[in-house]
Amino acid sequence: METAARIGPSIRIKGEVHSGEPLIIAGHVDGTIEVNGHPLTIDDGGSVEATVSAHTIVVSGAATGILTAGAKVIIKDTAKIDGDISAPTILLAEGALVTGRIETTDKKKASLSLAS
Repeated sequence: METAARIGPSIRIKGEVHSGEPLIIAGHVDGTIEVNGHPLTIDDGGSVEATVSAHTIVVSGAATGILTAGAKVIIKDTAKIDGDISAPTILLAEGALVTGRIETTDKKKASLSLAS
């Protein structure tokens, strides 16, 4: 199992975050987040106000901005998203709050799933 870098709950970052490994955000990031070829997780209690790109994005916390994933976005039941979401596959759990546009990007593989 691959370990992940972690931005802890007491950490606030304003600016650009670039990662070449899995990243977990339990604190707050305001700016730009780019995770190349790996997953980004926004933990329950974590928040971002950012333009985000990653292979996979998992949201349990709060996100404001633009979320773009190369593979998929997984929106958990505790998530609160205000912004645009773009990925070939988007999984949306019942109970999640999403305001914005959802776009599946690869028409051949596109899927939107509402989990219960």
